[in-house]
Amino acid sequence: MGRLAIQKRDGRKQDDVVKGRADWSRPNKGENPVTTPNITTPYHLLGDMTEDLARRRGDAPAFTTILPNGMSATLSFQEVEDRSNAFAAFLRGELGVQPGERIMVLMPNGLAYPIVAFGTFKAGCILVNVNPLYTAAEISYVVKDAEPSVVVVLDMIADRLEAALQGLPYPTVIIASVAECFSWPRKLLISLVQKHIRSEIPRHSLDSMSFASVLRDGAALITNGAERAAHAATLSPETIACLQYTGGTTGVSKGAMLSHYNLLMNVAQFMSSAAYDVNEEDVMLTVLPLYHIFAFTVNLLGLFSVGGRNILIPNPRPLGNLRSAFKHLPITLMTGVNPLFRGLVNEAWFRDAPPPSLRLSWAGGTALQVDVARDWEDCVGSPVIEGYGLTEASPVVTFNPVPRPKPGSIGVALPDTEVKCVDENDHDVPCGTAGELVLRGPQVMLGYWRQKEETAHALRGGWLHTGDLATMDEEGYFTLIDRLKDMILVSGFNVYPSEIEAVLSRCPGVVECCVVGVPDPIAGEVPKAFVVRSTSLVNEEKIRHWCRRELASYKLPRHVEFRESLPKSMLGKVLRKDLRGSVAAK
Repeated sequence: MGRLAIQKRDGRKQDDVVKGRADWSRPNKGENPVTTPNITTPYHLLGDMTEDLARRRGDAPAFTTILPNGMSATLSFQEVEDRSNAFAAFLRGELGVQPGERIMVLMPNGLAYPIVAFGTFKAGCILVNVNPLYTAAEISYVVKDAEPSVVVVLDMIADRLEAALQGLPYPTVIIASVAECFSWPRKLLISLVQKHIRSEIPRHSLDSMSFASVLRDGAALITNGAERAAHAATLSPETIACLQYTGGTTGVSKGAMLSHYNLLMNVAQFMSSAAYDVNEEDVMLTVLPLYHIFAFTVNLLGLFSVGGRNILIPNPRPLGNLRSAFKHLPITLMTGVNPLFRGLVNEAWFRDAPPPSLRLSWAGGTALQVDVARDWEDCVGSPVIEGYGLTEASPVVTFNPVPRPKPGSIGVALPDTEVKCVDENDHDVPCGTAGELVLRGPQVMLGYWRQKEETAHALRGGWLHTGDLATMDEEGYFTLIDRLKDMILVSGFNVYPSEIEAVLSRCPGVVECCVVGVPDPIAGEVPKAFVVRSTSLVNEEKIRHWCRRELASYKLPRHVEFRESLPKSMLGKVLRKDLRGSVAAK
C-alpha cells in the first residue's frame, strides 16, 4: 500500500498538491506524489452493476423503504436487475428514446428510484435528478434547459409538474407513488389513506401513464425478445450518465455533466478508503434524498456496489419518521448532515435508545460542527466522520480517515485526487494559509451542460475551482473556512461567517444561527446574525457579550435578528442567499 503524499519546495510551502493514494489513512509528509492510478473500477458502465450484483447477491435485500408507521417493502438485487431492465426496455422499445436523451426524475426516496436510475443508464439515456420540493418555476427552468424526453414524477406533486410544463414541449410523463413495489393490499391501503383521509394526492390533467404499467409492459417486451443491451453497446465510460443541477461556483443553476467513469471512479475512490470495511452485511440508513449527489454516489451506488442494503426514508421530517427504521432494522451505517445529527441527539426517543448496531456515520453537505460530532459519539458510541465534496466532483473529494480523524477538518484527499489551495491569481499558498480549494482527479465533471463559458471558468488551468476557502496543514488535512462569496470584508479585514456561527452555536439558548454580510457606510460590510432562540432571555446584548469572549471586535455581529425559523434546503442546510435577499428587500 502507498501513502498520502505531500511534496514541498521548502519547509514552509506546499508543492502545493496533495494526492491521495491507496494507503489513504496514513498520511506521510515529504513523499513525492504518485504518478500512476491506484484505483480502478470493475465496471465499464453504471448499468453493469445490477447484473453483477444479481449474480452475486440474487435474493438478498438491496433496497427497503419504510414508512413512519413501520409498513415496509423490499427489492432484492435480482428484482432491481429485472425491473430496471423492464424500465429500459420500455424506454427503448415502447417510447423509442435514443442514447443521450434525458430522463428527468422528480421523486423522493422510494423503491421506484433505483429502478428508474439503473433503467435509465441501461437505456443509454441521461438521468436528470431534480429536487421534488422545487417550485413550478424552478422545475420549468430545468425542463427548458435539459429538454427531457420523459419525466418520472411522484403523484403527490403532479400538479406542480403540470404548472411547470405550461407552454413547453410536452415530455412523456410517468407517475409513481410512495407505495410503488409494495404488496397489493398495502399499496391499496396507502393509496386510500393518501387520497381520502389525508388528501395528499392533488388533481391534475397531465397526459400520463402509471409506473406499474410501464414495468409491466417493459417486462412483456423482454419476454417477447426485446434486445436488452442494444443501446448500452453504443456507450463508453466517458458518456454522460447524469445531469446534476447545481448553483456551482457562481450561483447560476447549471447541469453538471457527470460521466459513467466519473461516478464509477468516485464510488471506487470512496469505497476503497473512506468506507472502512463496508461490506455486504451492512445496512445503511438513507435519510438524505437520492437525488442529491452525496446520497446518490455513496448510498445508492456505493453501498449497492458491495452488496449492502439501503433503507430508504421517503420523508425524514419530522425526525420521528425515522423511529420505525431504527427500531425494526439493524442499522450499521448512515449518512447525514449537521442538522440531522444535531436534531437526532436532541430527540428523547433517540437519545434514550440509540441504535446499538450503528458503527459508523458519514457527514457531508454542510460543515459538521465539532460539538455536534462529540455529542453524536457520546450518544451512539460510534463516530461521525466528516468529508467534503461538490456536485462537480461526483461529489467526494476529501474524507477523514476513520483511524485518525481530525475534528473540525474535512480530512485528506481521496486516492488519485490532487488538491491544493491557491490565491486569487491561482498561485499556491503556504500551508496554513487560506486559499481557494482546487482539485483534479477522475471524478471531476466533463463540464456544464450547454455552458461553455461557465465550464471554462470552473475548470481553468485544468483544475476544478470550488469557490470554497480552505487551509491545508503539514499532514495534508484540509480545513474548510467558508465560501469565497460568503466572506465579509469589514474595513479591509476578512471575516468568515462560519467562524462567527461556530461561536454563536455554543451560546446557551441559541438553537440555530446564520451570519451574512450587510452593507455599512463606514466599514463597507458588517456581520448580521439571524438567530433562532429557545428563550427570550437570549437577547442582542447577550449575543454580543458571548461573542466578545472569542472574537475580535470587528468580527462581532453588528446586527442581530431573532426569528422563529431559518430557511433551509431539503438537506437541512440554511439558505444564506434567502437571508441576504431578505436584507436587500428592506
